[in-house]
Formats: sequence, C-alpha cells, structure tokens
Amino acid sequence: MDANTPFKKGQLSTQIIRSRRSIFPHAYTDEKIPTTLLEELLENANHAPTHRLTEPWRFKVIAGEKLGALGDLLANLYKEKMSEEKFSDMKYKKTAQKPRQCSHVIAICMERDAEERIPEWEEIAATAMAVQNIWLSASAYGIGAYWSSPSTIKSLACQDFLNLGERQRCLGFLYMGYHKMPAQEAKRTAIQEKTEWL
Repeated sequence: MDANTPFKKGQLSTQIIRSRRSIFPHAYTDEKIPTTLLEELLENANHAPTHRLTEPWRFKVIAGEKLGALGDLLANLYKEKMSEEKFSDMKYKKTAQKPRQCSHVIAICMERDAEERIPEWEEIAATAMAVQNIWLSASAYGIGAYWSSPSTIKSLACQDFLNLGERQRCLGFLYMGYHKMPAQEAKRTAIQEKTEWL
C-alpha cells in the first residue's frame, strides 16, 4: 500500500495524537527551534475550527533574553502572592528557571469578539484547539511542550509584559523545546467508560 494513501496518513495521525505528552522544561536540550519551523506551527494553529470565523487565538512568542525576564516576573509575582508561611524558595527558583530552560515560550492569548456574537467559552475552546494544533505539530517534529496556567497571568504586571489589548486575556504559557525523552505510554481510562451510544 502506498505511504500516501488515506489509510497510511490516518495511521500516522493516530500515532502522533496518541504519542503526544507534556514534556517539561527540565528535559529540554539547548537546541533552539528554528524560526521558520515556529512559523509553520503557528500557521497550523491558524487553521483551528472557529465559530463565525472569529479566530480568537493570539500568540506572543517569547525568546532570547525575554525568557529570563519572563522567569523573573513570574517568580516575583509568586513571591508577592505567597505569605511567609506558604512561600517556597525552591518553587520561587524553579519558577524563575523554567522559561530559561526553553527554546521558546508562547503566551496563549484569546481576543474576545468585539460584537460578542458567540459565548466566551467558544472563543476559549477555539483557542485551545489552536494550541492543540501547535502541540501535535511540535510532537511530530520531536519538540516537547507543556501548557502552564499560573494564577499570576491575571496580574496587571503580566498583562503589561505581554502587551495585551483591551479585549485580550492570557490563558497560559506553552513552554517548548527539543528533548530526548523516550516515548511514554498514555495513562488514560478506557474510552468505553466515557461514551454512551444512543
């Protein structure tokens, strides 16, 4: 059977979907993701489903020295939020280090339709589907990713750092980098337990 038949393509898609995992920054190598490849991943995101073609996804790509600035911002926001009793110096340092371990970090943002023609949850769902397109494409290229949504993304300091527009909000950060982690089996309960045929 030809490798380009729909059956073979379907098998490849299934393999990519089922092998995708959250790969955390501590496992990333120093290799940088080429800009052209990142642009391809973002273009794939741009083809997510979108009700009424609102295309609510917005992305802020963070690289280079800005990664350190992001790490410091998130660590300091964590420190400000925590009481002395709950503050963890280890978490503070880990928060500051995570972006620095990445090739790139993509801030996942959603821009609400100006006319609010559809419910906000649909805009969030569309943005999440756009992220899934990035994540699956990244996995196919051997790039690890991890979606983090710290509560500090709601802070004014974080909004200023990301230069968010009036109708925009940040839903989290997609940490990205090449890695050498072995394939891991999915931990999922059976789909039959979550499906009812009517």
